[in-house]
Amino acid sequence: MFLVVFRNRKRADLDAAAYSADANAMEVLAAAQPGYISFKSYTAEDGEVVAISEWVDEAAALAWRRVASHAEMQAKGREEYYEDYTLFAGTPSRVHQFARTKA
Repeated sequence: MFLVVFRNRKRADLDAAAYSADANAMEVLAAAQPGYISFKSYTAEDGEVVAISEWVDEAAALAWRRVASHAEMQAKGREEYYEDYTLFAGTPSRVHQFARTKA
């Protein structure tokens, strides 16, 4: 498993409808990529967003990074949508799981 964690804050003056449409298009495109596992996004009370995408391996995540329309959207995001962001990518060094068994 390879994780990409994208922490960001949106610009106060962004076009929310345009952002939503672009974000939805990227979710659909990412889900169609080989090696895609999942995507989830969470918004904190202070407005910070944490988005997590899971990939089968680093090669799959890197291939997604190189998809032309994704690269174009990244540039648009820096220009129009994000105040700031930090991206973390890597293979977890430890994974702990718990699942309650049903009787």
